[in-house]
Amino acid sequence: MQINTKIIKHYLRNVIFVNGTSYAGKSTMVKMLADKYGLVHCGENYDCVPKGIITPETHPNLCYFQTMGSWQEFISRTPQQYYNWLIETQYELVPFEIMYLISVSQTQKTIVDTNIPIEILREIADYNQVAIMLSPQFMSVEHFFDRDDPDKVFLKEQIAKHPDPDWAMQNFLACMAKYNSKEAYDGFANSGFFTIVREDTAVDTRQETMDILAKHFGI
Repeated sequence: MQINTKIIKHYLRNVIFVNGTSYAGKSTMVKMLADKYGLVHCGENYDCVPKGIITPETHPNLCYFQTMGSWQEFISRTPQQYYNWLIETQYELVPFEIMYLISVSQTQKTIVDTNIPIEILREIADYNQVAIMLSPQFMSVEHFFDRDDPDKVFLKEQIAKHPDPDWAMQNFLACMAKYNSKEAYDGFANSGFFTIVREDTAVDTRQETMDILAKHFGI
């Protein structure tokens, strides 16, 4: 069965999508906008996959954490392997994310920190429903571990357990650089969607950026 994207677009009319590169401020803006304007908040890595539906045979990338040999395997993958896994996971996640967003947004406006690919967003959302937030590659790599959220703390612990922690750290940062490559940046920048670029980490522009986004989204 195939569903016309015009139908999907209709049912996603109350959803605001924020996409872009790492360390661009996406999760911060999504939370700030949700808090200020009373939006349903779907933050970074929110869970939209019902339990018991996916299997390693049908969704190998979403099930990777069930099938991997160890966390040392996870942090030791090559940048290309890591990149391929992230991209393929995004595509496996798309139908679950769309269905979940339809279910929660029918009576209340919703904002999501999303990884839905640009070509799909073009089909399911209007211009004023999408914002792209970008940061230069060096920023997304050099500052990746600056925030002490649980996921990053856990990753640093696993890297420290590697027989060669320095190599493991450089390898993982190379994975981040691959995912946040110039090609990926240019793909977002040339997407045709409204775009904000984070130029500086020293200056606090959160309020200004939130106001710009709120105006763009019409909220």
